[in-house]
Amino acid sequence: MSYLEKIKCPSDLKKLNISETNALASEIRERIIDILSENGGHVASNLGVVELTLALHRVFDLPKDSIIFDVGHQCYVHKLITGRNDRFDTIRQHNGMSGFTNRAESEYDAFGAGHSGTSVSAALGIAKANKLNGVDAYSVAVVGDGSFTNGMIYEALNNCSADSSNVVIVLNDNEMSISKNVGAMSNYLSEFSNTRWYIKFKNRVYAFCLKTKWFGKFFMAIGRFFKNAIKKLFMTKNYFECLGLKYFGPIDGHDQELLELVFEQAKRRNSPCIVHVITKKGKGYKYAEEKADVFHSVGRFNKENGETAKPKYDFSAAFGDALVDLASQDDDIVAVTAAMEKGTGLSRFAREYKERFFDVGIAEEHALTFCAGLAAAGKKPIFAVYSSFLQRSYDQLIHDVAIQKLPVVVCIDRAGLVPGDGKTHQGIYDSSFLLGIPEFTVYTPENYADLKIALKSAIESNRPCAVRYPKGTEAECISSRFEKAGDFSYGDFGSEAKDVAFITYGRITQNVCLAAKLLEDCGIRVIKLHKIKPIDTEMLFEKCSGYKNILIVEEGIQSGGVGERIALDFGKKGLKTHVHAIDPSLGFSGDLNDLYFDFGFTPEKIANKIRNLYA
Repeated sequence: MSYLEKIKCPSDLKKLNISETNALASEIRERIIDILSENGGHVASNLGVVELTLALHRVFDLPKDSIIFDVGHQCYVHKLITGRNDRFDTIRQHNGMSGFTNRAESEYDAFGAGHSGTSVSAALGIAKANKLNGVDAYSVAVVGDGSFTNGMIYEALNNCSADSSNVVIVLNDNEMSISKNVGAMSNYLSEFSNTRWYIKFKNRVYAFCLKTKWFGKFFMAIGRFFKNAIKKLFMTKNYFECLGLKYFGPIDGHDQELLELVFEQAKRRNSPCIVHVITKKGKGYKYAEEKADVFHSVGRFNKENGETAKPKYDFSAAFGDALVDLASQDDDIVAVTAAMEKGTGLSRFAREYKERFFDVGIAEEHALTFCAGLAAAGKKPIFAVYSSFLQRSYDQLIHDVAIQKLPVVVCIDRAGLVPGDGKTHQGIYDSSFLLGIPEFTVYTPENYADLKIALKSAIESNRPCAVRYPKGTEAECISSRFEKAGDFSYGDFGSEAKDVAFITYGRITQNVCLAAKLLEDCGIRVIKLHKIKPIDTEMLFEKCSGYKNILIVEEGIQSGGVGERIALDFGKKGLKTHVHAIDPSLGFSGDLNDLYFDFGFTPEKIANKIRNLYA
């Protein structure tokens, strides 16, 4: 039986010696590579934190103590050693394990994750609650250096105080988030991590002290006294020490014995502290080490040679190309991203228009107000952002863009259902919350051609706009033969009877059209909205008038969504309307076909919805 198979809970780890723990680390890396080569997932970040995660679990006592992973990209090792190894092959699969920490999945997942910057705040909250409850427990936040560009981290650090003594912050410094880290804090951290000679020297000293038992502890105490005395004479405090945090590091994040020693020291402190570890993203798998950006989040790959599937031309790439074409004709167009240059399709723009490209780090709130400033000074900013990350900027959408009527174009990638990453990454809310924001025009292209037209129209409108499009590739464009009527198009299927009118928008239009074909014995009209705000409900009502049943199908939440608003307007005119949208309380695991099946968006299920209305 392998070491990994023997680990049923974190306490089992404490029965292993260092040699056995290092062997376990190798087994964990093999397990991660084996499963993720089939399932896809976050490879490089998890391979980089194997020793770090093992050390945390060996030193702290879960579930009494809490480990909170920022974002959660790096939680696979944690899952493997907290009783979930036997289910690990289901990770990111339909009805399988989440790719992130999930409180509903395990008592060892102290706090759910998915977005950057939340860990320190959550750790402080848990620590304060423990103190109020009289529980003597530690709260550990594991934060990557990429997340240190997120402003919420600094709000939390500013809130650390002497009575947060049982809080340990682990800065996992691998010099890379998804795209290469940017900004002053990234440069500041690099000054630490670049002193590798110091790390090696300190490691040798620690190793010597460990072997010499009581004399070593005495030698370390003397050494620490002189080191601190010299620092006071010749050096200023580092950033973290100025905030009142005891600083340990930088230390080698792959030295199991050293990590455990330092975490033991951190536990003995009577004040909040930060442990700065240096890790290698993709550690132990050369292909992930060489291409950490590719293996940050990857689909299936050949584990023998590291070959990944050739990226397909998708909506992100189509957006990037369309933006480059428009920028070639207009020098005022600038592009902004929040650490997602590649993910949002802006790599080509960054190469060709370097001076007009801005990566502000993982700071969506700042990004949007930065865009508002650019617009106020006469530029035409395009902010490319994932739908689920845009949620962080709701206040800025209203106060900094909409109220001032500034011509910022927000290009919302991953709108609608998103396969693989689960509940935290679904783009199902923006279509609802954007409808309530004044001044905004919201475009909803179905395909690449629609996307290009929408982007051009948004930029030329000189007003706040959003263009939302899904993850993945376009489908065969059945609606291309539709007739245009204002801000929507429509097409008729089946008989000439007026049985059913579908209203829909975006990617799901394809499945609605296929459902219409399945209902060939009925008279079906399919209406595709090009914009969901504003909507010409008078003209829309006219095109639906006389139909026996009206069904609005949208890949967003029902509450406050497009369907509810149209149904309300139509109801005032005496036209009964049904809405088929997403129930956010359900699960979100699996590929797109799985999600469509679960939420009733396959052509067959949409057609059955109509048949049930007739029943």
